[in-house]
Amino acid sequence: MALDKKGIAKRIAKEVKNGYYVNLGIGIPTLVANFVRDDIEVEFQSENGVLGMGPFPFEGEEDPDLINAGKQTITALPGASFFDSAMSFSMIRGQHVHLTILGAMEVAENGDIANWKIPGYMVKGMGGAMDLVASAENIIVAMTHTNKKGDSKLLKKCSLPLTGVGCVKKIVTDLAVLEVTQEGFILLERAPGVSVEAIKKATEGKLIIEGDIPEMDI
Repeated sequence: MALDKKGIAKRIAKEVKNGYYVNLGIGIPTLVANFVRDDIEVEFQSENGVLGMGPFPFEGEEDPDLINAGKQTITALPGASFFDSAMSFSMIRGQHVHLTILGAMEVAENGDIANWKIPGYMVKGMGGAMDLVASAENIIVAMTHTNKKGDSKLLKKCSLPLTGVGCVKKIVTDLAVLEVTQEGFILLERAPGVSVEAIKKATEGKLIIEGDIPEMDI
């Protein structure tokens, strides 16, 4: 059974280690903060100038002055700090963020990522995605394995305008966990109840399968 968005976020939360500074992109990545273990200390950073984001607020407890880069209301943990975009991007470009979690529309087998524009659709600009993929050394992508038409989003080569080249290290989809290598996508785990054959069918890029593939532990 394919994971829902919360399931993807829950699996990615296992990649977050004690002491990490983590940037959460727009979409599924913002849910990761809700599933990080309580026994570790993590600082979530949002590129609009927040360090120390907490989980999403409960309904009725939202503060419209507290938002993330996707303009969603958030909570702030004790000790959180707020600053301007220049300071925020100094943190990103200075490689002070240990893990970056992004959404994507396409990822190529060599780690290229396209996540900012679909031709024919109006966008305001690339935003901070360009800085994140250019500076981060540890990028995990959270996305569905296929698009609404059923076409694979894990490709031999991206068809959409690129955000970054050869930068993605790991992908967690609704079907699988994959590591990105120079040889292609290595299948590490599969969603509960999802067969290896189903993952192969949904992956256009080169998929490397080594031995028995365990189910995700979420």
